Amino acid sequence: MALTRFIILSLVAVLTFTGAASARAFDFSLWDDILKDHVSQTSKDGVELAGFDYDALSGDKRFNQIVSKLHDYQPAFTNVKENISFWSNVYNIFAAKMVIANRGVKSIRDAGSFFSSVWVKDAGAIGGKTYSLDDIEHKILRPLGDPRIHAAIVCASVSCPDIRREAYDQERLDIQLDQQWRGFLDNRSKGFRIDRKNKKIYLSKIFKWFHEDFDAKGGVRTFIASYKSPDTGAFIKNKENEILYMDYNWALNSVK
Repeated sequence: MALTRFIILSLVAVLTFTGAASARAFDFSLWDDILKDHVSQTSKDGVELAGFDYDALSGDKRFNQIVSKLHDYQPAFTNVKENISFWSNVYNIFAAKMVIANRGVKSIRDAGSFFSSVWVKDAGAIGGKTYSLDDIEHKILRPLGDPRIHAAIVCASVSCPDIRREAYDQERLDIQLDQQWRGFLDNRSKGFRIDRKNKKIYLSKIFKWFHEDFDAKGGVRTFIASYKSPDTGAFIKNKENEILYMDYNWALNSVK
C-alpha cells in the first residue's frame, strides 16, 4: 500500500512539473511559418542578405496573432537557452513590428525621431509589460553572457546578420546559433573577409560595437577563428594582421 501511494504521488509530481513547464513554453510555430513564407535571399547595394517581405507581413493575420499572444504571455524561464531562444525571437518580431508600423521607411532608424531613437521606443509588450529593442538586447540578452546572440537578433538592416528562416528553439539553440555565425562569417559582403597579401582582416562593425562581449570569451580573433579552418584561424589570430571594419548599411533588409 505504501509503495502504491509513493508511485501515485511520484506520478502526480511528474505530471505537475511537466504541466508547469508546458505552461511556460511559448509556441513560436506561427512565427516559424511566417519566416518560411516571407524570408528569401536577395541582395542590396552589393550585399548578399536574407530579405524580409514586409509588405506581405503587414497583411499576414498570423503576425497580429503572435503579437497578441505575446502580450498576454507571462514568461518564467529556468535556464539560459530558454531565455535566449525566447527573447531572440521576440526581438526579431518586435523589430519587424516596428518596420510595418512605420510603413515606407527606408531604414528602421527612420522609425525614431530627433528626441527618441527607434531603439528606445516601446516596441511591444510581453505579459502586459512594454519593452524597447534596447531593453531586450542590452538588459536581457547581453547579460546572459553568450556573444552568439549577436547573430540571432536582427535589427532589420542590410548589414545585420541574416534573419533566420525558422524560429529559435531551445532544444536546437546551439546548432542554430553556430549556423548563424558560420553563415555570417562566410558572407564576404558584410560579415568577414581577409586580404592575405596586405595582411588585413575586414570585419562587421558588430565586433567593434560589442567587443567586450567577445573579450569575455577569449576575444574577437579567437571567436572568429573557432568558425574557420586552421589556416584561416591562424591568420586571424596573428595580431600582425590588422583588423579593419566594413561600412554598416542601415537600409531596410527588405526583399525590394
